[in-house]
Amino acid sequence: MNNSLIKIAQPLLSIQGQLASWSAVTSQIHTSAALCRVVSGKYRITKKRDRPLTYEMANPPHYIAHRKTWNSWNTSNLKDGLRRSETAVEDEFIRRFMTGTWHGLMCSEVIIKRQFNHIRVAAIVRRAVSPTKMYFLLGYTEELLANWLQCPVTLELQTVDSFQDVVFKYI
Repeated sequence: MNNSLIKIAQPLLSIQGQLASWSAVTSQIHTSAALCRVVSGKYRITKKRDRPLTYEMANPPHYIAHRKTWNSWNTSNLKDGLRRSETAVEDEFIRRFMTGTWHGLMCSEVIIKRQFNHIRVAAIVRRAVSPTKMYFLLGYTEELLANWLQCPVTLELQTVDSFQDVVFKYI
């Protein structure tokens, strides 16, 4: 008789133990209302409102194709496009190479336009170096990128006196 009670009580004890462990888990779960705000890609307002933003930075991501444009123009992202990942890696390489070569001179985003086998790179730079050094950096950048990417590369640079010339607003 004692054995039969033990056989009946064992499943009940295991169920009771599982319920006890389940109640411990459920007591630690906290829920809250969903917060449906889009905050990625936006800059936080500072207390003194002294952070300068360019026009590109001032418009949030959902204004792409309305108020601002894409930073890469290519057709590889279309359906059945070729070299999607290679194009993205090359674009990131071009951006990093430009900001490293033109160190402290870039005032805007680097815009990359691909047309057939030709790459055009557009940016706004400061006139903080002599014209001879500017021409050297222009030729140096075009030549190295053309050799690495195995296609002609053209830099389309606009110059400004200072970074303050491209500031759109302060936040």
